[in-house]
Amino acid sequence: MARPRRLQQRRGLAFGFCVAVAEPLLVLFTKRRWAGGENIPATGGCVLAVNHISHLDPFTCAHFVYRWGRIVRFLAKAEIFDLPFLGRVVRNARQIPVYRMTTDASQSFTAAVQAVSDGECVVVYPEGTITRQPDLWPMTGKTGAARIALSSEVPVIPVAQWGAHEILPPYTTRPRLLPRKTIRMAAGTPVELDDLRAQPVTPEVLREATNRIMDDITRLLEGIRGEQAPATRYDPRAAGVRQIGNPRSGGTSRRDRHSRRRG
Repeated sequence: MARPRRLQQRRGLAFGFCVAVAEPLLVLFTKRRWAGGENIPATGGCVLAVNHISHLDPFTCAHFVYRWGRIVRFLAKAEIFDLPFLGRVVRNARQIPVYRMTTDASQSFTAAVQAVSDGECVVVYPEGTITRQPDLWPMTGKTGAARIALSSEVPVIPVAQWGAHEILPPYTTRPRLLPRKTIRMAAGTPVELDDLRAQPVTPEVLREATNRIMDDITRLLEGIRGEQAPATRYDPRAAGVRQIGNPRSGGTSRRDRHSRRRG
């Protein structure tokens, strides 16, 4: 089995602080079953497309990628950047704010393309939020990961994760640390997009690329769960489920109400 790589990049103060705080806790409270880390490019720009199952999984995902020698740049929801302390940390750690469902969304795309063009490893959750699928299988994807990859010609590495939801179930605030939970991560080979790169970036091409990305993530997740995903991918719009925020809460969030007023 391939062994994790040493980090070659400079971490920076903010990212180093996150590692110093989070890694000992993850080592203490989780068991790790990792596979395919050698598929993450050792250098150069790339997009890691990952399924989303818990508010905790950015930490478990970052731990996996960091141990394979890369500093991660997440596309993180913009609200985090407004928090007094955490916002300063994530900003100084050079994470990328995402203005979901707003007229400012193009800023995130531009920043992500620039980051991968500069050789960064950018993590994208193609679903755009924690999955609403009742059994936590991947939902239909948004086209952001495909747009970044096709615009910059960098590889997309599919990554599946499972286990973080057992520590912190979706939209809960009290972690279940004991007994220790197993975090399973699997990275696959690059998604086959070469035939699409030669075509104009049309909505149809973006949708095809996104479907391929979600198919590869789902296959990896089937492997680490030892189960078969539903034949039809869950679409929250078709199901009438709100696309951002807690789907179990009533009413409309302030972010939902004002999301289209920015600009």
